[in-house]
Amino acid sequence: MPNPWLALDRDADPAERIRQVGRAHERFMTGDGPAPAVREVVADSWRRSAHALHTADSTAPIELEDSELEAYRAAHPLARVLPIFRDLLGGLADDGDHLMAVCDAYGRLLWVEGTASVLAGAEAMNFVPGARWDEAHAGTNAPGTALAVDHPLQIFATEHFSRPVQRWTCAAAPIHDPATGRLLGAIDVTGGDHLANPHSLALVRATALAAEAYLGSHRPSPSATGTVTSLGRDEVVLCTGGRRLRLGRRHSELLVLLLAHPEGRTGDQLTFDLYADDLNPVTVRAELSRLRRTLGPELLDSRPYRLRVELDADFAAVIRLLEHGRVSEALDAYAGPLLPSSEAPGVVRLRRLVEGRLRAAVLASGDRILMRTWLHAPYGADDLQMWEGYARLLPTGSPIRPLAESRVRQLALEYGVATSLQRR
Repeated sequence: MPNPWLALDRDADPAERIRQVGRAHERFMTGDGPAPAVREVVADSWRRSAHALHTADSTAPIELEDSELEAYRAAHPLARVLPIFRDLLGGLADDGDHLMAVCDAYGRLLWVEGTASVLAGAEAMNFVPGARWDEAHAGTNAPGTALAVDHPLQIFATEHFSRPVQRWTCAAAPIHDPATGRLLGAIDVTGGDHLANPHSLALVRATALAAEAYLGSHRPSPSATGTVTSLGRDEVVLCTGGRRLRLGRRHSELLVLLLAHPEGRTGDQLTFDLYADDLNPVTVRAELSRLRRTLGPELLDSRPYRLRVELDADFAAVIRLLEHGRVSEALDAYAGPLLPSSEAPGVVRLRRLVEGRLRAAVLASGDRILMRTWLHAPYGADDLQMWEGYARLLPTGSPIRPLAESRVRQLALEYGVATSLQRR
């Protein structure tokens, strides 16, 4: 079967493919579904893009400029691997036909490099540092779609949703934090139609893997004997003693509760944390016995139940950063709500505590970048108070301010409340 992530089959005629997909794109924009000839990954992206944009003539908005952009990308984890990107892809960027671009997990371009003539062409479509190129703001494109599907891919010419971008072809690969699996951003190569070949896709994928390997081998040595990843995921990942364990839902809840109570917890207390008054403690003790067999007696003690080793949990790291006033780092470390599908009362309380403290710190910071990062995350997209605060901080002439105020009015209408902007 053809590789679904490659734009062209080996024997395909690029010019004919451009015409074929271009006709399918025009029909799609008039209300028809994507033609069978359109790759499934592209058809799905067109649907998402149409839902978000409603027009194929829009350009990506610029969200970070000047000192804000400089401060943000200097603190970003991908700044540490920029030399790797330049080493592996710099030759393409210097040949006069290609651009190398790096974006964050929200699709905001951090670096765009190439010759002056190619950069000038990219500027015409706002493919510049600080612009947001996720699908919701720029439509189907390689870095934005690679983030959406979390997989390396190519987007060829008329496969782009936005018409101003359709003379370009690009290949991109997502990059993850090797310790937590959290998405950090993507690396992209953009140029002409000749990029639609297996080599460009293999190159960006290899570059992403090299960056992840560097980040993994240059992490500071933790004092804890293991790490626990529980933010933004329904099942905990525990790394300790050279093992990587993915726990089931109930065991994930138990481990998180034990981490939150290092002094230990009785069976009755854990029963209440998990079920309130709805279950016999014998059931919880049976689950704890199974968890102890999974972890090993060297990790889990009983009477009371407690962890015998120090494990560094991601939610605890967020709290520590907030306690030291390092709000930007705490927000960067926050991959999403703690075990979001769990309804265990103890986990729900802890989830609200972590998210509530972080949200309050972001609101109190008065920092537009932090607020924007919160609002562009799935968990913060409908936060009316944050939108109000963000809109107030935007200068009167900012092109983003009307969009922010529109979002405030929309949410206020949905919630049936008046907003501080309406009362001004």
